[in-house]
Amino acid sequence: QVRLVESGGGLVQPGGSLSVSCAAFGSISSFNVMAWYRQGPGKERELVASIDWGGTTNYADSVKGRFIISRQNVRNTVYLQMNNLKPEDTAVYFCNAKRLQSSWINYWGQGTQVTVSS
Repeated sequence: QVRLVESGGGLVQPGGSLSVSCAAFGSISSFNVMAWYRQGPGKERELVASIDWGGTTNYADSVKGRFIISRQNVRNTVYLQMNNLKPEDTAVYFCNAKRLQSSWINYWGQGTQVTVSS
């Protein structure tokens, strides 16, 4: 059974930084891709950043140059470092893990709230 638990959300002022973490219960090395998604008020869930088993990263255009995704397989943890935060980054951030078997299998965390406001 896979479980993903996010932590580290909170309130931050515009221009500030925040880091969120995702602890996986179950080895993340078995996942092909780990990712962060977010869902803002009245918006659809969108991909923020992803990192594959080889360490290749991918970012949404809106966060390129500001956010950094990383993973520590030994700690079964994925991180998202968010810098120069903007009010439009306000959202619930969800950890996602993908495993390719006969088709893609997705696992989701419960989400953590990030609010950017002065």
